Amino acid sequence: MKPAQVPEHNRHAGQGPVVLDVGDGVGALIVLAPESYVGREVEALRVGCDLADHAPHAAVLGRPTRNGTVYCAVIADLSEGRYGLRCRPDGAVALFVDVRGGEVHQARWPPEEDDDLRRAARFR
Repeated sequence: MKPAQVPEHNRHAGQGPVVLDVGDGVGALIVLAPESYVGREVEALRVGCDLADHAPHAAVLGRPTRNGTVYCAVIADLSEGRYGLRCRPDGAVALFVDVRGGEVHQARWPPEEDDDLRRAARFR
């Protein structure tokens, strides 16, 4: 029996354009963050759900735009509702967002006064 081959890690995975499937009852969230958060995972905890339940999460990555690099986490496939955002695995909830189906929402990770966030706001 041959040993299983492990594919080489693609260090550029997830750093380009994103296609989001939103519609009836399903939305998405873009969380702008400072560059210092690259690699950290942002988790969207649905308000009212058990913390033991699986929560959608995504890593903060640098994404190239015509205005420079934007640092963000893109969390797709979120059911309509209110979510608390925190850093995995056990960070405190830092902010709350409301997600509506058929829409892509944007939030800024605190602190809002960070220069990287002001620069990222031009991404809109």
